[in-house]
Amino acid sequence: MKLRDFLIGAATGLAAAIIIKEASEKISPFVPANRVLDNVKDQFKKESPIDGSWIYMKTDDYHNGIMTIPVYRGGITRMNNGEMETFDFAADARSGVVVELVKS
Repeated sequence: MKLRDFLIGAATGLAAAIIIKEASEKISPFVPANRVLDNVKDQFKKESPIDGSWIYMKTDDYHNGIMTIPVYRGGITRMNNGEMETFDFAADARSGVVVELVKS
């Protein structure tokens, strides 16, 4: 195999990878789950320090009585006045906005 053929193949592969990456970002417009969790944690940290947090990386359907939207589900644990508080949340996967917050 000639060096020229190898370089053409490598360039073609790189171009295809870039095109596929750009197309997949347009097809799946979801906010990354870790960014959603970081935003929720930042809001909780304004009130008091948090002890733990988690989020499911796969989306789940959330039905609010009118429509169904894809959400990430997660939770936050913190100490408040000497008591452990646990909150479960559902955040819109497209915008990152919390649509449900429940104290467990």
